[in-house]
Amino acid sequence: MSTSRTAAPPAALPAALPPAPPALRRAAPVLPVVAIVVMVALPVAAGSNATAADAVSGLVVLWALLRTSLRARRPLTGTAAVVLGLPVVGVAVAAGGAVTPGDALTGLARYLQVFVLVPVAVVLLVRDRRDARLVLWSLVGLALWEGGIGVHQYLTATGASYQGADIRAVGTFGPSDVMGMSTVVAFGLVAATGFALKARDRRQRVVAAACALVLLVPLTVSFSRGSWIATAVVGGAQLLSAGARRAAKVCATVVAASVVLVGGVGVGTAALQERLTSITRVTDAPDQSVIDRYSLWAAATGMWREHPVTGVGLKAFPAHRDGHASLALSAGSDTEGAGQGYRRQPLLSPHNMYLLVLSEQGLLGVLTVAGSWLALLVCALRRLRRAERAADCAVAVCGLLLWQLVDYLYSDIGGPTTVLTAVVLGLAGWWALAPDTADTTAPASDTADATARASSEVPG
Repeated sequence: MSTSRTAAPPAALPAALPPAPPALRRAAPVLPVVAIVVMVALPVAAGSNATAADAVSGLVVLWALLRTSLRARRPLTGTAAVVLGLPVVGVAVAAGGAVTPGDALTGLARYLQVFVLVPVAVVLLVRDRRDARLVLWSLVGLALWEGGIGVHQYLTATGASYQGADIRAVGTFGPSDVMGMSTVVAFGLVAATGFALKARDRRQRVVAAACALVLLVPLTVSFSRGSWIATAVVGGAQLLSAGARRAAKVCATVVAASVVLVGGVGVGTAALQERLTSITRVTDAPDQSVIDRYSLWAAATGMWREHPVTGVGLKAFPAHRDGHASLALSAGSDTEGAGQGYRRQPLLSPHNMYLLVLSEQGLLGVLTVAGSWLALLVCALRRLRRAERAADCAVAVCGLLLWQLVDYLYSDIGGPTTVLTAVVLGLAGWWALAPDTADTTAPASDTADATARASSEVPG
């Protein structure tokens, strides 16, 4: 006797996911670069050398290589390959002179990440000025976030210790990286200034100008002299690029805002005034930080004199420091506050990127590493003269590159924000070296933009 079984109805297929918005689909290739910027905002444990942003940057490099290989086209021009790949020569030679194999591997990986691999990935993923604007605005957003935290630290005395008071704004970077927040805020300020001066859309100019004025406050309370100097130099250069009339208007606005801040809000404290005056007091009664810096600079030049061609080797500055530094050099700097206890932080670099390269990589490193930066700057400024439709991106990107090169007179590689330097170099490489950059008013540029917009609206 057979039994009949009723067949079960077929399981309902899951509903198809709704298609992504056209704008999101169009921006998808460059979103990994934006993710690097976002990850910088995550707090880093004290003493940790690995960050989430570094991990994401490695994934971005792999994604850029995979995407480029799938598209099966030449990724870089010959000029771009030479300029962006030039640091490999000096870094590789200096790695052979490292004190230990571990120092050679970690130093080589870090230099290649910051000065070669991530910049190349950014050049490959940033396709046009809309992608560049997205990355630049993400820098502004990160600056506003870190700057807001920094101002709160200053007002509530919960920041890093400065002259016995916990008032130094450091954002999420802690007292062990007091330059972190000021670097992020300066990047956002420079990018916003470029948009405020050159953006074609009036609403974008107004928003960017407001962001730039707001970011002046956290930059001020960061007490970072190097960031102040670099921002002043770049701000002046950006204003000159906009013309005398607009420069006068912006200067008047900045002066008025400064009067309000100092007179009304009370930002101009005695500590801030002392910090400002210390910039010019480099030979007449300098503070200990200035003495330490000069001692470290002298030690770096002494190492170079003994090893002029290839330097003492990657990450070898600490091992040779005491043999070249004067007795005026202190053992380290005291850090505390912003949620961390007292810590003595050793001085393991000259706090000058050019002298660090000179001492560890010699003249070969200066010609290849610093030469690559100089070539980027020259190419970017040459293209800046004929930029019109992308003038806002051009002024912002050139300003960021110039800021980094000026700031390297007072800082060097290291810290959670180092990966942002790689992003800035990548943006500069896109503007200076990418062959398809839409930077002119030629009709082909408008046609390309219209084609890109139309293709992004086709359902995929």
